[in-house]
Amino acid sequence: MTIKKYNKLVRDKIPEIIYRNGGTPKVTIASDAEYGEFLTQKLKEEVQEYLEEPCVEELADIQEVILSIAEYEGWRRKLEEVRITKNINRGSFSSRFILLEVKENDNQDGN
Repeated sequence: MTIKKYNKLVRDKIPEIIYRNGGTPKVTIASDAEYGEFLTQKLKEEVQEYLEEPCVEELADIQEVILSIAEYEGWRRKLEEVRITKNINRGSFSSRFILLEVKENDNQDGN
């Protein structure tokens, strides 16, 4: 018998899938404080996986974690409002601008 240790947040149906595949998962329910910490760890994990292998599946995992964080923080509705506001006021990234430098006037008082 092999026991693999994980100690990480997993999607809700993963224990059921493990059972169906003949394994026996040992799970616990995160406390409120633990859940926030595990979500942060999960976001780092998913971003790293995307950086190593960019694909739509990894991007979907990142999006799911972000939505879970927003729900946990009570920002679910606010997240989309802020995204839209920033898009209106500052734009998106679709123009592909790469900012190389900014030359600023030495005269800051407008004269």
